[in-house]
Amino acid sequence: MSTMRGNGAALNGSRPVAPLKTVVVVGASLAGLRAAEALRARGFTGTLTIVGDEPHLPYDRPPLSKQVLTSDVRPDVTELPRPDGLSADWLLGRAATGLDLDTRTVTLQDGAGLPYDGLVIATGSAARGWPAGRPVPPAGVVTLRGWDDALTLRATLEPGRRLVVVGAGFLGGEIAAAARARGLEVTLVEAAAQPLERAIGSAAGAYIAALHREAGIDLRTGTTVTDFHATSDGRLTGVQLSDGSSLASDIAVLALGAVPSTDWLAGSGLALEGGVHCDPYLRALLADGSVVPNVVAAGDVARVPHRLAGGERLALGHWTNAVEQGTAAAANLLAPQTPARFDEVPSFWSDLYGARIRSVGLPATADAARIVEHDLPGRRLEVSYHRAGRLVGALTIGRTARLAFYRSALQESESAA
Repeated sequence: MSTMRGNGAALNGSRPVAPLKTVVVVGASLAGLRAAEALRARGFTGTLTIVGDEPHLPYDRPPLSKQVLTSDVRPDVTELPRPDGLSADWLLGRAATGLDLDTRTVTLQDGAGLPYDGLVIATGSAARGWPAGRPVPPAGVVTLRGWDDALTLRATLEPGRRLVVVGAGFLGGEIAAAARARGLEVTLVEAAAQPLERAIGSAAGAYIAALHREAGIDLRTGTTVTDFHATSDGRLTGVQLSDGSSLASDIAVLALGAVPSTDWLAGSGLALEGGVHCDPYLRALLADGSVVPNVVAAGDVARVPHRLAGGERLALGHWTNAVEQGTAAAANLLAPQTPARFDEVPSFWSDLYGARIRSVGLPATADAARIVEHDLPGRRLEVSYHRAGRLVGALTIGRTARLAFYRSALQESESAA
C-alpha cells in the first residue's frame, strides 16, 4: 500500500517519489484555475505559477456569447472566483512559446525560462479562423473566443444592422440568438443539412433549426461561405455562398469551431494531433505513446480516451469537462503512483430562445438516435443516443430532470466496460 504525503510524495515499497516543489500551470483558464485550486486543496505547499496569454484573470467563457452580447455586463462579472489561500504567482499577458521536457522548462514569449517539477497544460483552444490560402477577410469579419472578442463584437451589434454567422454549432447559434435579441437582421449559414447535425443528430438538429426560424433567423443549410465582398477601403458589404447566392452583410462572425492551442508545444516531443494526447489518467504522452513524468493536461487542449467512445481519444470543449479534468489532473499529478482513471460522464448545455438544451454522454459518437418525446410548441424534446445498441448519450429540451436517469445508466455502463 502506498502512503501519500500532502505535497505529492508517495512511497511504493522501497521506491520513493520525490515531492513536487514547483508546479507550473500553463493556461489561466477554467481548467487551469480548477487544477490550481485542487493542488492547494490536496496539500501542495510548493511554488505555484499560473501562466496566461491574456492580460485577464480567469473568467467564465459561456456568458460571452450570451449575457455579454445581450447586455452591458462588466468584465469583472464573468471573472471566476479565486479561493483564499491559492497563493499563486500570476504571469498574465505572457504566453508560453516552448516546452523542454529534458530540462523541465517552459519558455515564455519574452524569452524567460520557467522551471517546473510538475506541469499542468491547460491552454484551451482558439477560434478556427478563415482557411489559410484564401484571401484575407475584410474588416468586419471576426471570431469570438475571448473577452476582448466579445466586447468588440458587442459594440457592432446595433439594431437594424445585418449579421451573417458562419457555422450553426453551439457558439454560432448562441451568437445568432443574441444578435436577434438586439434587433439585428441575422442570417445563419451552415454546411450540414441541419444545425449541430454532427453533434446531436439530424432529428435534434431539425428541432434546433425550427427554433432559429421561429425567432426570425434566416437559416441557410447545405451551403458555405466561399468569399466576402468589400468596399474599396476594405469594409465588409456581403458574403458569397457556395450555392451561388450572395448576402448583404455589415458584420460576419466565423463560428467554425475551435483548434486546441498546442502551437507552443511544437518540437517538444509530445503527441499533439488534435490536442495533447493523454492516457486515461490525463498524463501527457510522447509521440511513441509513452507517459511523460509529471506532466498532465486538462480541458479543451487535452485529447483523452473515453470508454463511451470505445477508447477513442476525444477533445471535449465543454465547461464541465474543463472543471472535472482540471481537478482530476491535479490529483494525479500529486499521486503519480496511484493515479485515478478519468471516467466522468460528459455533459453540456446551451440556451436558445428560452429553450433549455441539456445533454449527457457522447451523442456525437452514436450510430442511432431514438426520439422519446418531440413537442416543438411545448419546447420539449427527449432523444437517446446509441452505439452498437449501447446507450452513449441523451439530450433533452425542457426535460432536464430526465437526464438523471440517463447519467446513472451511462455511469453503470462505464463501470461495466
